[in-house]
Amino acid sequence: MPKTPAGLRIIAIANQKGGVGKTTTTINLATALCAIGKQTLILDLDPQGNASTGLGIDHAARRVTTYDVMVGQAPLMKSIVRTKVPGLHIAPAEADLAGAELELANVARRSHRLKDALIDLKKSGEYEYVLIDCPPSLNVLTVNALTAADALLVPLQCEFFALEGLTQLLRTVDLVRVNLNPRLEIQGLVLTMYDPRNNLSKQVSDDVRKHFGDTVYETVIPRNVRVSEAPSYGKPALIYDHKCAGSKAYMRLASEVIRRENKVRAL
Repeated sequence: MPKTPAGLRIIAIANQKGGVGKTTTTINLATALCAIGKQTLILDLDPQGNASTGLGIDHAARRVTTYDVMVGQAPLMKSIVRTKVPGLHIAPAEADLAGAELELANVARRSHRLKDALIDLKKSGEYEYVLIDCPPSLNVLTVNALTAADALLVPLQCEFFALEGLTQLLRTVDLVRVNLNPRLEIQGLVLTMYDPRNNLSKQVSDDVRKHFGDTVYETVIPRNVRVSEAPSYGKPALIYDHKCAGSKAYMRLASEVIRRENKVRAL
């Protein structure tokens, strides 16, 4: 595992499959990190803007977005807005971010746009963690996230095609390591939408742990109605209902992430 200096840590949360709990994991992990005193920034790099909506950021408040940052129209620091969660800020997204791929097609260092944009943020020392909510595809936005990140966290839904999609993502990670970001590491895989009443959930969990061992977090995120309801109220599940099973699971996940991060920082 590569040596990482103390200071800002950037974690991309990615899976090219949609509906795996990627944005939910980003929002609630960030909230849990803030709850234990870790100043955190979310970069919403998904044109759907679900992380922004899930944190109650009105469209009118998204005056400068990650689209403006990616195409070079504004510095990242100008896009950041506060959320209702103490210590948690977000660089929001709007649908125009979907056009960034075409606009960046012939731009120099197009895979390094986000990494370059993060330079001033790193110098500011304001945050301890940046979580990047990636789009559900392996496009130029996801490649930018992987190029900028220190580590990758992969939410993995307990369904039949989970391993197949993961294999494709890990091939992309290998290519990014070789060509763009040799320090990129896998922070971990988190099993989401786990239903203990469903034999398939257990089978997928067993298969993933067999293939990836300790890379898989001990914590599993259960399928939980309260977690699903929370975004419609513009709140993380940890704020909406901190006692529900999903919220408790995300707090345990945050503890695991911090333990792994502490090991990296100690190297």
